[in-house]
Amino acid sequence: MAKERLHLVEVSVRDGLQNEPEILPTHTKLSMIDLALEAGFKRMEAGSFVNPARVPAMADSAEVFANLKGRRDGVFIALALNLRGLDRAIEAGALEVNYVFCCSDGFSIRNNGVSVAESLKAWPEAVAKAKGANVRLSATLSTAFGCPFDGEVAVSQVAAIVGTVAAESPFEIALADTIGVAAPNDVKERFAVAMAIAPAVQWRAHFHNTRNTGLANAVAAVEQGVRVLDGSLAGIGGCPFAPGAAGNVPSEDLIYMFERMGFDTGVDLDAAIAAARFIGEALGKRTPGMVSRAGGFPKRAVAGGVP
Repeated sequence: MAKERLHLVEVSVRDGLQNEPEILPTHTKLSMIDLALEAGFKRMEAGSFVNPARVPAMADSAEVFANLKGRRDGVFIALALNLRGLDRAIEAGALEVNYVFCCSDGFSIRNNGVSVAESLKAWPEAVAKAKGANVRLSATLSTAFGCPFDGEVAVSQVAAIVGTVAAESPFEIALADTIGVAAPNDVKERFAVAMAIAPAVQWRAHFHNTRNTGLANAVAAVEQGVRVLDGSLAGIGGCPFAPGAAGNVPSEDLIYMFERMGFDTGVDLDAAIAAARFIGEALGKRTPGMVSRAGGFPKRAVAGGVP
């Protein structure tokens, strides 16, 4: 019997690097992308078209995308917060754009520069622009589980935003735990509500491991029916505008766990571990991922050594 497929979106080059004090050169980012492709990742965030003065690590995103043309099969995603960012992503040749909304005004004003209501006004135009350019458009709802400035975010608030975003029929919507505050019951509750509002949309989950609940939340999302998860090789990442929001869920940890649970991720664990270790070396530090330190499941010992 074939294993069920679980799709992983690799975000280390964008969400992983944006909060790192060390700004990596373009050629190193391209090496990260190549290693992820070799491991078997099919979709990955390759850059962010935001204000380079505010997020200097993403200042070379247009150059990154220029160098991706002609590379082996892969879907390279650009992130945008507004119409200007979407225009820049399209100009750079991105074929998929992840458009980000916030679920709380406190974070939206600091991260997107406008209130939640103001950001949503641009959504129909963003969808029209993307369709006109033959660009696939997804939406991420950040702070869907809690805000570093406003605290609790009501389920009803998330539901209202899901309804507005889903009305324009994006192919995918993600709920993001931007600051890593969710527990599994939160994940199940919010995805249940969101999926009831937009059952035809593909759903994706984005978790941060700030409070060591990321893997548990990933399991909860999958149990709720989500089949697309974001991860960051080596567990690097965080948002510059969310105090203390360090660390995405490590991709290699997701691969190990879900493969052991009987899913097919389509990614080679050993190659993912090698890619995670490359990132740690490039950043010159010990990274948070656990499986990249410990390795995969121990192989059976045989005479003459390990096969």
